[in-house]
Amino acid sequence: MLIFSGPHDKGVTSRDRLFGLTVVVLWGLNFLAIRIGLDHFPPFFFVALRFAVIAIPVLIFIPRPAVRTRWLLLYGTGFGILQFAFLFTAMRTGMPTGLASLVLQSSAPFTVLLGAVLLRERLRPVQVAGLAIAVFGMVIIGADRMANATLLPVLLTLAGGLGWAFGNLGARMAGADSPGYNPLHLTLWMSVVPVLPMLALSMAVEGPGTGFRAVGAAFSADGLPALGALAYIAVLATVCGSGLWTYLMSRYPAGTVAPLSLLVPVVGIGAAWAVLDEQPSAAALIGGAVVIAGAFAATTGRGLPKAPLPAPALARA
Repeated sequence: MLIFSGPHDKGVTSRDRLFGLTVVVLWGLNFLAIRIGLDHFPPFFFVALRFAVIAIPVLIFIPRPAVRTRWLLLYGTGFGILQFAFLFTAMRTGMPTGLASLVLQSSAPFTVLLGAVLLRERLRPVQVAGLAIAVFGMVIIGADRMANATLLPVLLTLAGGLGWAFGNLGARMAGADSPGYNPLHLTLWMSVVPVLPMLALSMAVEGPGTGFRAVGAAFSADGLPALGALAYIAVLATVCGSGLWTYLMSRYPAGTVAPLSLLVPVVGIGAAWAVLDEQPSAAALIGGAVVIAGAFAATTGRGLPKAPLPAPALARA
């Protein structure tokens, strides 16, 4: 297994590798839960709701992590607002579940690119080539979806991947600024950031009472699967999965952890195929293989040592 392989990662423990694989499974199955939830809840309200069920007890019981507010806001805005607002909208407007799990992994090359531009992490030629290959794979997928008049959901999912990449940088910089902070507390407090903005967006776009009526209707036989999906997304995917991801991002360079996400679509596509009978086209599978190959090359080159990071312009802003 090549997870966490690299010249700066000799101290990686078996526990951290297991944590990485756990994140892959939790996030791969998460796309099934999202699909079930979106069949009942409007997308913007669903984003607000999934974080609200965590944010309320967090504000009461969990101490605020000792990290700069700017990194908490960057993490919450990128990972919580941008990623899921775009992803949920894409899936609500026709993005297949398995393909969504694949295209969202554009976050891996996006993370490397943003790390190079904003954090001054060095890019090797193989990483640049990998980024170009990953983009080519996305073009293949986009062309295949255009043939079916469904390019917009792909573009929305790509925007979600870019949001995730910005969130990765927020988590990375929080760890660099405050080495002794609690990664789980950062993940939990990140959940506070999206709630009010997404609730306001839902009320403006989806209607003031639409989401709340959906909550009321969820307490019925037809709505129970949506409540189960909400519980899975909030507890297992967000608290457990994102907590482990934040721990790994704080411990290793962004370009080292990012390849983990490339294994998520293996679980996501397989689960969607088995449960939802979603059979991806040959072109989508070829494009996906190209994306994963390019993103793997882009994210397994040399990154910076674990600590300390330089003081980039982003940190001084």
